[in-house]
Amino acid sequence: MQGDSPAGTPSRPPQGHGEFVDTRAPAEPAFDLGRAPPHVERLAARERRRPALWGAVLLALAVVAALAYWFQQRASSPPPVAPPVAGTPSAPPAEPPVRHPIEDARPEAAAPVAAAPPSLDESDPAVADALAALVGRGPLEQFATLSGFVRNVVATIDNLPRNKAPRRVWPLVPTPGPLVTTGGKDATYLGAENYRRYEPALRLMESVDTGQLVALYVRLYPLFQQAYRDLGYPDRYFNDRLIEVIDHLLATPDVPGPIALAQPHVLYVFADPALEARSAGQKILLRIGPANAARVKAKLRDIRRQVTGRALPR
Repeated sequence: MQGDSPAGTPSRPPQGHGEFVDTRAPAEPAFDLGRAPPHVERLAARERRRPALWGAVLLALAVVAALAYWFQQRASSPPPVAPPVAGTPSAPPAEPPVRHPIEDARPEAAAPVAAAPPSLDESDPAVADALAALVGRGPLEQFATLSGFVRNVVATIDNLPRNKAPRRVWPLVPTPGPLVTTGGKDATYLGAENYRRYEPALRLMESVDTGQLVALYVRLYPLFQQAYRDLGYPDRYFNDRLIEVIDHLLATPDVPGPIALAQPHVLYVFADPALEARSAGQKILLRIGPANAARVKAKLRDIRRQVTGRALPR
């Protein structure tokens, strides 16, 4: 209830086939088969084959052992990662995609022909003139704080889904008068009279043509995007944040019956911890009452439809 108060290539594993060792026996004197008996000839032939045979066996065992070691290493170790090739810079992280490009907006009104918007720091007079043409100079000065208007709009929209939305950056003048309650000390509720405090602002909201409002937003969008960057989001897209916040506000629950309040200190809070734990934006919609919240949600749906170029899925 804040805001209302009484006051490289990996090395190959061993393969076991480096330079082959010559396991053949040294040359022997040749037998004179014409003079040697047959059994001596057969013995000599076996002796000549034996070193070659054992050499082949040892070589086969070495290959089998090497292959077994290789497969064991592959099974027990993660595959090596090749280092980046020298001179090739690593790819930068991908920027988050834009979900709601401003080019998709379909305002149901033509934007007035105007010069390109000025720089953000010099935009207050031009923005004030554009808003006055939309709502009238008198209502604009009554309800809006025009100094730093674009920056304050961006900061407030970004804060609405958070726990607090500080009044010092609100682009609108706070609703006059104290919070109106009913009941006694033991049971305090938001009063119906409190809901009527917001009627002038709600009538002004409903009188603004949504198509003209969205057309103005599209024309001034570079200012909103710059303010969002300056707020600390150099790689984010403000229109995405706007739609995200609208969806968050539309998810505010409808609370039937009187809403109980508590006053643990100076400020009133919602007696229901689940309501008090909601965001600053959702608590504003709860505080203005269910009928008024329905009017605000209807306007938000219309804005969202024209800003995104498509209706909300049902």
